[in-house]
Amino acid sequence: MSELFTSLRLRDVTLRNRIAMSPMCMYSAGEDGLATDWHLAHLAARAIGGVGLIITEATAVDPCGRITLNDLGLWSDAHIAPLARIARLCQSQGAAMCCQLAHAGRKAWSETKGKGPTRPVAPSALAFDHDWVLPHELSQTELDGVESAFRAAVQRALTAGLDAVEIHAAHGYLLHQFLSPLSNHRTDEYGGSLENRARMLLRVVDAVRQVWPERKPLLVRLSCTDWVAGGLTIDDLVQVAQWLKERGVDLVDCSSGGNVPVVPPTEPGYQVPFAERIRREAGILTMAVGLITTPEMAEEVVRDGRADMVALGRELLRHPYWPLEAARVLGEDIEWPKQYVRAKPAP
Repeated sequence: MSELFTSLRLRDVTLRNRIAMSPMCMYSAGEDGLATDWHLAHLAARAIGGVGLIITEATAVDPCGRITLNDLGLWSDAHIAPLARIARLCQSQGAAMCCQLAHAGRKAWSETKGKGPTRPVAPSALAFDHDWVLPHELSQTELDGVESAFRAAVQRALTAGLDAVEIHAAHGYLLHQFLSPLSNHRTDEYGGSLENRARMLLRVVDAVRQVWPERKPLLVRLSCTDWVAGGLTIDDLVQVAQWLKERGVDLVDCSSGGNVPVVPPTEPGYQVPFAERIRREAGILTMAVGLITTPEMAEEVVRDGRADMVALGRELLRHPYWPLEAARVLGEDIEWPKQYVRAKPAP
């Protein structure tokens, strides 16, 4: 029996398999941040294709925290209905729906390298690169506003009927910026030691857990290394994952990089060791992501206990029905959408 196609229970949510759709920006929302028919068709196709957990693209909790002007938002009640429409359709096709909540910090408006209508914000006044705008250092009062923005967005995700939420603390965005000594030079209680640098992320997690029901799972995406000397290491992130588990996080989505302009040494499955080590040493469920493309590789990751789930990104852009084909390759007879059964290959 294929381990990839076994169910996984996260609190009161049961996933039909261990396959997730990784969050990927589509640059298809209007400047109002509202989900469109494109998002409906795009995400529903992967639900029909058999994905167990669909994670939306980075969805901004503040209009000034968008990665680009055409990213999804959840900073106002107007965003609820379009997102709820998508969730209902995907859930009707057997997938669980998760919204990734994000604030881009100093990397906001990245299509124009930080040159948006408002000055970007960050833990410290340090630009992402030499030709990016210098961000404004967040004050203690402004940190309260960031926490409140995440809390309010989670309440809207609940109203929209989402099954799970994921806090984006990776890829050089605001919460990752706090975690990394490369971007956090603060001298107050949010800077210095790893415990201090993790304080803002843990504040957000605590705020989210106050309003997100106990029955629903909470995920966090982490960059498990900065890929440069003096930056975050996997040792650091094992500790952060332990703190997250203590605060009610159910699964860590293990990615890497993005906080400084360096290209990591990519190869198939290159981030799987991060998920494996955090799973083993922090005692928390993990999801592996990064150039996982074949059914055999995905099966090996789950079967050998290297991660509890795998997330596919570009491979699901190329092949929306990848899970249906992966089941056939792995000899697993899974249920097809009734509308497509006439095309299902014989066992």
